[in-house]
Amino acid sequence: MFDMGNMSKMLEGMQENAAKLQTDLESKTFSVKTGGGLIELSVNGKGEVIDLNVDDSLLSDKATLEILLIGAINDANKMVLDNQKNSAMNMLGGMNAFGTK
Repeated sequence: MFDMGNMSKMLEGMQENAAKLQTDLESKTFSVKTGGGLIELSVNGKGEVIDLNVDDSLLSDKATLEILLIGAINDANKMVLDNQKNSAMNMLGGMNAFGTK
């Protein structure tokens, strides 16, 4: 028999877990280096760039700079997405059929 009370508790638990997951993701920082450290990029768990360092030697080589920046951004975004997937799977794995831990 369907129990609205259990369903409500399950939804509340899911909302609380989703809010906690979002907070946890936002607090993480992911850093990558490309070109032997010529480019250093840091992003938060939401994928927002929070720090970028470019070696001065790249400032006169636009093509190389662009390639290295693209690589760094793609690597950082992959790290963020992998972390989001793992965190979501861990959250779902910690819930039983009624949405509680």
